Amino acid sequence: MIERIRIEVLYDAPLRDTVVGIVSGAGAKGYTLFNASGGMGGGGRWQEDQVTGADTKALLLTIVSPEIADAIVEALHPLLETHGLLILKSAIEVVRHDKF
Repeated sequence: MIERIRIEVLYDAPLRDTVVGIVSGAGAKGYTLFNASGGMGGGGRWQEDQVTGADTKALLLTIVSPEIADAIVEALHPLLETHGLLILKSAIEVVRHDKF
């Protein structure tokens, strides 16, 4: 087992290319994207907007080294307030260490 960092980023779907570019540019070898159908937060309830997609949320998940995790968080930091991102960072143990 090897220790890695799990990063999850909840973002507005139109920001996908920006978020993916930042994560990839920071050195992540891979990531998974998930569509979110709805939820509730500081701004109240929200749900997927199938007409424009403007209010649709998505989640990016990546597992990286601590150094890459720090680079990702630092690069995404300017978007926290302006675009309402939610970033989760947690320490995990990975069984297949050769993948990460």
